[in-house]
Amino acid sequence: MLPALFVSHGAPTLPFDDVPARDFLRALGGAFEKPKAVLCVSAHWDTDVPALTTTAANTTIHDFYGFPDALYRLRYDAPGAPDVAARAAGLLKDAGQTVAPDSSRGLDHGAWVPLLLMYPKADIPALQVSVQSTASPAHHIALGRALAPLREEGVLILASGGYVHNLRQLDRHDMGAPEPAWSAAFGDWMHDALIARRDDDLANYRSRAPEAVRAHPSEEHFMPLLVAYGAGGASKRLHKSTTFGSLRMDAYAFA
Repeated sequence: MLPALFVSHGAPTLPFDDVPARDFLRALGGAFEKPKAVLCVSAHWDTDVPALTTTAANTTIHDFYGFPDALYRLRYDAPGAPDVAARAAGLLKDAGQTVAPDSSRGLDHGAWVPLLLMYPKADIPALQVSVQSTASPAHHIALGRALAPLREEGVLILASGGYVHNLRQLDRHDMGAPEPAWSAAFGDWMHDALIARRDDDLANYRSRAPEAVRAHPSEEHFMPLLVAYGAGGASKRLHKSTTFGSLRMDAYAFA
């Protein structure tokens, strides 16, 4: 059975950046059995209720601005997975969720950046499910638990966000700047909570984790981690690094 994965996708330029997180993601695609489809949980699709892409063919969304022209020429036109979308919608409805299908949306960079590095041939069907930043952490853990049966059916649940994500705190002049203490304090607490499977602490991380609000001024980049956590079991950290000082690029598997 495939694990549920959480990866930090960092800046959209990650495919071009010579950093450890890029090399890690390039190797990650070969670390597990090739999935029949990938269900991406991206921080960059935020809706009121869970939404699923149902397209048969994906397009590439360049949902950013001000970056080098080469980035806008990248494409990740993997096939869609409408059959997996229908199965996922059924699982979510069985769990009491309202589901909104989306027949026009492509893959945003929270999905295609890690997919491009992990599976560069773009030959694995891919789809996305949205996060709900106005909903609770417990909601996202439950969302993952509802989707967990997909793992037994050859579907890789790939959650993509940011382990620590505060763009105003980055050292934009130094990609290799040292990590500040506040980022490390949050990251260490969160790691311990994930490894020990402390559901209640994770559901209440906003008030219990040190520097939680500073680490995540808004929560959309943290919620994918909780979906992956809910969809899996035993927690294992696969990667730890930073870029620009406090942009933590950690990745976890939940088996």
